[in-house]
Amino acid sequence: MNYRHAYHAGNFADVLKHAVLVGLIESLKQKSKPFALLDTHAGSARYSLTSVEAMKTREFASGIQPLLGMTQLPAALHVYLNLVRAFNAGSGQTLQTYPGSPLIGAALMRANDRLVACELQPEEARTLKIEFRDDARVACHQRDGYEAMRALLPPRERRGLVLIDPPFEAQLEEFASIEVALREAHQRWPTGLYAVWYPIKLRQDAEAWYRRLATLPFARILVGELCLHEPNSALRLSGCGMALLNPPYRFEHVLGEILPVLARALQQSRYGSHDWRWLRHA
Repeated sequence: MNYRHAYHAGNFADVLKHAVLVGLIESLKQKSKPFALLDTHAGSARYSLTSVEAMKTREFASGIQPLLGMTQLPAALHVYLNLVRAFNAGSGQTLQTYPGSPLIGAALMRANDRLVACELQPEEARTLKIEFRDDARVACHQRDGYEAMRALLPPRERRGLVLIDPPFEAQLEEFASIEVALREAHQRWPTGLYAVWYPIKLRQDAEAWYRRLATLPFARILVGELCLHEPNSALRLSGCGMALLNPPYRFEHVLGEILPVLARALQQSRYGSHDWRWLRHA
């Protein structure tokens, strides 16, 4: 595995993924019963934005950084940005730390909720375990995320969220791996909530992915996407999206609030776009 998220932490893809993740967790918390969060490709829990890797690309400067001064935001974005600010408390106006998805999940969970964070890369898995060694709510595993889905679903809580965010080193082959994992997961836990981050490079590839998603045996499948450039090059990450299987009730309205705000704040060209749509809606 050559992918290192330290180079990309806090970029526009993280912003979309984590804003949606916050919205999903806040929706789960509307019920008192505990929930489980399975993060299949957790990475490190937190990232230094002053590291050599982050400073080499400075992707956070066109991602999370422009958002931090914004006010009058939709609820999910407000909670998300307050979390990022909290992890940078005491650093003045300097953005030094960006929380990864397991750290965001743990920060929002209640005392009786549970997080299982899986990471295959040895160094990042060690960092993950050190971060949560004193948090009894969190279990960290160095293991393949898809294998973890087969082994750990359904959770004992019988409600919760599976976040699938692979590095897509295998490019289009990764989509096929996700589809297989979701079909198998449906057999084990058909009522679970699944959230999948995916890249958008070519529009035709994204549309083919949507057609395949629509064949999965979930009654409700919702996708939201954010593109900073026209998706017409296989060599550039023009945008990204979140596919939500069994999304919370009326979550399309959350996407409808988040996406326009992010599109305006992160705009890089006049060819940027944002959209949400139902692929299946029972």
